[in-house]
Amino acid sequence: MRTVRWNKLARFDYYENINYLLQIWSEKEAQNFIDKVFEIEFILANGKVEFQNTDRVGIKRCVINKQISLFYRVIDEKNIELLRFWNNNQNLKKINL
Repeated sequence: MRTVRWNKLARFDYYENINYLLQIWSEKEAQNFIDKVFEIEFILANGKVEFQNTDRVGIKRCVINKQISLFYRVIDEKNIELLRFWNNNQNLKKINL
């Protein structure tokens, strides 16, 4: 089993998305997002799936839902770092990884 670490930007983005969902949508939508992130984190920890490669070396992308993608990197065979939760409507060229 691999260790999944969250960097500061990923944690900030995560809570910002939850706050947005609670304010604009509903508690149900926020909980769906939380559940999906937990599911993806479990999949990454178990090493059963590697998601889509990006044009940045070593960075992978996982679509959480239609609006949000998770960017992460595999540090080594036992460690993964979550980098950002990114709104898919934003310009990807502006992402700070």
